[in-house]
Amino acid sequence: MNESTKYHALDASKCIGCTHCMKSCPTEAIRVVNGLAVIDHERCVYCGQCHRACPTHAFYVEQDDLDLIRSFKYRVILFPAIMIGQFPERYTEDQIYNGLKKVGFTHVYEVEQPQQVLIDSINEVINDQETPKPAISIYCPAIVRLIQGRYPSLTENMILRKAPHNLAAHFAIERLMKEGAQREEIGLFYATPCIAKIAAVKSPVGESESVVDGIVNMNQLYNEVMKVISDVEVEDNSEQRKNLSSEGIVWSLTRGESCHFGSRSIAIDGIHNAVRFLERLENDQVHGIDFIEMRACDQSCAGGILLTGNRFMTVERLERRAKRYPAAKDISQETIRANRIELKEKLILEPIQPKPHFIFGKDRMKAVEKIDRAQRIVCFLPGIDCGACGSPNCHALAEDMVNNKAKMSDCIFLQQMWVDEGKIKAKKAFLNVQKKWGTDRFKADCNKRGRRNEGF
Repeated sequence: MNESTKYHALDASKCIGCTHCMKSCPTEAIRVVNGLAVIDHERCVYCGQCHRACPTHAFYVEQDDLDLIRSFKYRVILFPAIMIGQFPERYTEDQIYNGLKKVGFTHVYEVEQPQQVLIDSINEVINDQETPKPAISIYCPAIVRLIQGRYPSLTENMILRKAPHNLAAHFAIERLMKEGAQREEIGLFYATPCIAKIAAVKSPVGESESVVDGIVNMNQLYNEVMKVISDVEVEDNSEQRKNLSSEGIVWSLTRGESCHFGSRSIAIDGIHNAVRFLERLENDQVHGIDFIEMRACDQSCAGGILLTGNRFMTVERLERRAKRYPAAKDISQETIRANRIELKEKLILEPIQPKPHFIFGKDRMKAVEKIDRAQRIVCFLPGIDCGACGSPNCHALAEDMVNNKAKMSDCIFLQQMWVDEGKIKAKKAFLNVQKKWGTDRFKADCNKRGRRNEGF
């Protein structure tokens, strides 16, 4: 990934420096500087926790303009089944599909079809004796980037098979070209439920470039469809869902993958749960597991930050919807049999390379010296992890000091002790705090933002 590329950013006019984002970030990628949050994009894995925690909605997503679709004759919208779960139940699948066409798309595909091709391909990897166990799903791009940067030794465990949106993209291209379309006339757009999948399309891991041409914010697309959706009966669009299966509909939910692979498999959702489990896995404290499904969001993709609906209601709707569809193995394979081998070949990823984030630089000798210095500095810090220094915890402050990004006086507890000991004057200590948090931060204001749970 090009580290200079950013897929989310901060609106400084909205940021109040409340530290909610900094405290929630699983990779310690956020600091507060001069009263504003600052993102270290080398550490960021685009899990979206900062967006979820921010009470002022200061974070925003860098996305493609929906008008980009007008550049193509054949405009294909690819979306996970999770999107159907966002709409009120009074709308049928045909009405939703029809609404997407009214927005400007000519062809509509749910990405989890033909799912049996992907299931078979992943099973081949897991059943290969040379595949390191436990095999780890690469469905969630945030988890992939987390492993690359923080647990690089586990990259060899990741299954080198593309996500469903790639399968659907190739499938859509094959079908349209058989109908006479030219490849350059086909525009493929993916409706994403999260930032991580934006990064997965714009800067894919394990392939040079994505076959998808653009990204659409699912929240924005939902709102556009709701403006034009019909309340009356519309044309039958079931032809575009004839390869959709019950497995495909729940694939993006927790245990949607893991129930298909290995005699022992587990599913983990929530980025902080994933971090704790990966720590155990890297320390060789996990044994006898064949397959691990990990998702950054609570309730997996149903909890994506770019969704409109309640994640628990979305899960319930999709589970009920799945009961109306056949199993993937029971779907007629005639339409894809001729292309099955080619589709499976296109699903294979190149080896995923580790990209460790070197907190103290790549020079090992200097890094060891800095680690030793940081450990000595921690001895003098209170260990309260309050975040008032602008770093998420005392260890992070020590690291920042070693890297010349912070100083000891940033700790308000040490500063107060020095005032008590007469080493610095109270006025100087107050000016130091103002420099970190702003001159108006300490004025009385009963309408302050950032109260507990205000961002949820």
